[in-house]
Formats: sequence, structure tokens, C-alpha cells
Amino acid sequence: FLLGTPHSSNSLCIRQSEFDPSCHGLPSTAVSPATDSRAVKARRSHIKFLLQVSSPISTAALRPPTPSSLDKKVKNQVNSSLPKTPVAATFLSPPPSQGPVTENLAELKHRLQRIQELTQKTKLPACPSETCTDLKSRLKDVQELESKIRSRKAEEGTISGVQPPGETRETPVEASEKAPAYQRFHTLAQDVPPGLTLPYKYKVLAEMFRSMDRIVAMLFNRSETVTFAKVKQGVQDIMHKQFEERNVGQIKTVYPAAYSFRQEKNVPTFSSFLKKSSFHLTIDPVLGEEEKVDGRPHLSASRLLERKRVFSRNLVNIVKQHHKTFMASLSPPMVIPDEKLTRWHPRFNVDGVPDIIPADLPRPPQVDRLTSAQEVLTNARNMMTPKMEKALANLALRTAETNPGDQETPKAMPPGSSSGALKGVSQALLERIRAKEAQKLQALMTRNPQQEERLAMVSRLPEMARLLRGIFVAEKKQALTVEVACMRMMDSYRSLMTSGEMEKHLRLFSELLPDWISILPIRKDTYIKLDKSLDLNCIVERLARLMKEEEKL
Repeated sequence: FLLGTPHSSNSLCIRQSEFDPSCHGLPSTAVSPATDSRAVKARRSHIKFLLQVSSPISTAALRPPTPSSLDKKVKNQVNSSLPKTPVAATFLSPPPSQGPVTENLAELKHRLQRIQELTQKTKLPACPSETCTDLKSRLKDVQELESKIRSRKAEEGTISGVQPPGETRETPVEASEKAPAYQRFHTLAQDVPPGLTLPYKYKVLAEMFRSMDRIVAMLFNRSETVTFAKVKQGVQDIMHKQFEERNVGQIKTVYPAAYSFRQEKNVPTFSSFLKKSSFHLTIDPVLGEEEKVDGRPHLSASRLLERKRVFSRNLVNIVKQHHKTFMASLSPPMVIPDEKLTRWHPRFNVDGVPDIIPADLPRPPQVDRLTSAQEVLTNARNMMTPKMEKALANLALRTAETNPGDQETPKAMPPGSSSGALKGVSQALLERIRAKEAQKLQALMTRNPQQEERLAMVSRLPEMARLLRGIFVAEKKQALTVEVACMRMMDSYRSLMTSGEMEKHLRLFSELLPDWISILPIRKDTYIKLDKSLDLNCIVERLARLMKEEEKL
């Protein structure tokens, strides 16, 4: 606060040799010489104190001034540092205290001492030389033991023909990736009666054939050349799935007599992307002589339906071949004729059957065609960068080493997988149990749809027997019309049924239990009579025995 404007009115007042009260806005009065000398001494001592406090860095201000130069120095310092406030307020203000400076210094010393103490605590004691040597020797022994164990495992794996776990070759990414769950368990999610269902990928292929047949029929009937490019675009627009030549090869494998394929040149394409001079794969449907309209072959709608049924039948036959291989791998093996097979084995993984191997399609004739990476490397070595050359060389080596093997069919679970749980059980007993299980499965797989429907009806009879007896007890009658009995049963049964289906169940009651229920046609109506004297528990037991007999058929 001592820095002020040197040209202020206060500084002008101090420059005067006599302090005139009129400079401070005070009235001009007479002042005695004694009072004037005491005021000058007080001002000088106070100005010295202010100079010491305001400029502590200056060493010249802190030194005691000499008497000869005191007045001049004091006047210069005051003229350059006095503020614009009145002089009376400056003289009456108390000197600043130095307490906070001392407290800050003490606090800093305390903090420095605390940091030094924490630094000493964090210093760890030095490890003795004997302990370090002991630890190093133990670590070396552990490493040697680990190397011995690895070498022994490698030797055992070499002898047994199995690679150790750490040295197994990584399978390709394509093989390791599993199909989505809706494809792997497609058969289990179908809300249809059990039968010879197809895998998901086979159903997709059947839908591709149906779409392809429709597009080929449309183009063929209007005398247009059917090329693979046109068919591909149409099938992809219908199915919203990728359609490639591989799928056409699979269709040819399943139904070889459906189309004839050839490579043709100079086919009008009406497209800027396909050249007319290049070869195109053309597709023609194979038709008989009788399928002609106006002397020209015509692919009709009835013929399309027949070709679709043939394709589906061929797909089922392919799955039957894989199923037969699976049945032969069971213990004991099972043999079921194809014409008697109505459903797959319960442990047969339908969605796990291998893909259909695509058949070879005609290729455009090319003399200088490169078929492998090795040929590309030899013919275009000068046109490649060193990095590309190295990549093609590695690809050629991998292609030469890899031999595509036959795809494996789904195998049965080994019968000896639960040998620990069956320890101590007679082998003859196990064989009898397995033979009964195989007989039961064979009956299940050869059951026709009519037997399956009858078995489902018999399984519902125990619950219906309790409901039917309750209806007769509630009505307090010995006989009811079939229409009334069906209506009461439809209202009481847990699932929805039509009147015709309920009547079939009542007639099945009279067929299986004639001594309990009888159906009597009287005049224009048909009545159902129930014997209430028979025990209901005995009736339920008889129905359970009939159920087991039906399952054996």
C-alpha cells in the first residue's frame, strides 16, 4: 500500500519543508515550534518503520542510515511510495504483524520432518546374501523339474501316438466355429409329429431348389437362355440368402436328372457387367417327350410339384444312409429296412449329418488357367513384391500339406462310457437290457402313423376315465346320449378337442373296456352306458397294461 503516484497531492505536501495543515484540508491555525518538532520526529520514525516493512528484500533499506543522508533519503522514499490516502490515516494505521509468516515457516518445517520420517519407513532392509543364494538355488531346481516333466510328457505322447496338449495343432477358424443353435437343434424345435425330419441345411437346400426351379421354368417357358447369373439373382431375391455355384453342385448331387449344364459363349446378357464374348454357365431343365405344348417342351406347375417331391425324397434317402451307418455302429447293431423306417433313432443327431458334397459343374475351357498358388508363383514371380511372393509360397506349402478327408458321420456313444457305474453288474444282464432297449427302439422307429395316433389316444384314456365317471355321477343317470357326453367331456378336459375327436375316444373306451362302457344305438339316438359299480382304480390299471401292450406293437 506504500506504492503511490509520485505527482499526488500528498507527495507535494511532504516535499514542503514545513507541514502546512491546509494541504490536508485542515484549517490554517498557528502551531508552536515545540509541537512542530515533536510531530516531525514522530513522522520520521514512523516512515523508517514503514520502509523496513515494505521492502524487506532491499539490503540498503534495512541498513541503518547515516545522519548526513537521512533526511534526503527519507524524503525520496516517501515521495515515491506514499499512497493517495490521507497522511493522517497513514500515520494512525497500526504496523502489520509478522505472526502468519512465523506460523507458515513452522508448518513447512513440520511437513519436511514428516516426509523424511515416511521416507525412512519405506526403505526395505537389504536381503542377506545367504537368503538370496538359497532362493536362487530353489528357483533353479524348480525350473529343472518342470523341464523334466515336459520332456517326459512329450515322450509318452510320442509313444502313444497322441500329441501333448501344448503342441496340438490349432484347427482352422472355419472348422472351430460352431453353427448357430437354431441350426444345430433345428429338429428338436419343430412342432410337428415325429417322423423322418430333415436337417436345417437340407431344408434350406430344398427351398433353394424350389426357388431355382421356379425361375428356370419362367425363363425356359418364354424361350430365354437360362444362365447362372440370372438364376442367382432371382434365388437371392426370393430367399434373401447367398446362392453360389456350390449350391448348384449340391442340387446336382441330390437330383442329377433335374438339369443339364453346359458352358456357352456369345450369350446375350443385356448387362454392362457381363461380357458377351465370355463363357456362361447355362441351365436347361430335363423334360420328357410328353411334356410339350405346341410342339415345344413346357415346364408346367404339376411338373414343378413332382420335381419338388422327388428332390425331397432324395434328401431323405441321403439321411437314411447316414442313419444306417449310425445304426451299424451301435452295440448291439440294429438293422431296419428303409421302407419300414418311420422315425430316426433317438440318439441320432439329425442336424449333425455332413453337408452334401457338390458335384462338378462344367468349366469354361481355358488353356493358361492357374489352378494353384505354386503356378501363380512360378508364372508371375517378376510381377510381385517380395512380401506377396512370401505369402504365396506359404500358401502353396499349406495347400500341399493339407489333404481334405472324408467327413465323419455321427457316431453312437460308446457303450463302455459308463463302465464305472456298472462295475460288478453281470455282463449277461447288461446284454439282455441292451437287447430289450434295441427292440423297443426298433418298434418305435418302425411304428406307422396310424399306430402312433392310436397310442396317443390310449395314453389319454386314464385321465378321461376319471372325468367320464364323474360326469355320470353328477348327472345321476345310467346312460347319456353321445352328444351330451362329448359336450361334458370337452368342457372338462384340459386340452381343446373337437366333438368328433372326443367321440373317437369314447368309442375306443367301448372297444378296450366293453364291460365298463357300452355304446347302444336306440332309435334315432346313440347312448353311452357306464357301469358305476366297477372300481375306478382297477380301470386305470387295466388301461396302463393296455398302454404297455400297444407300445410293444
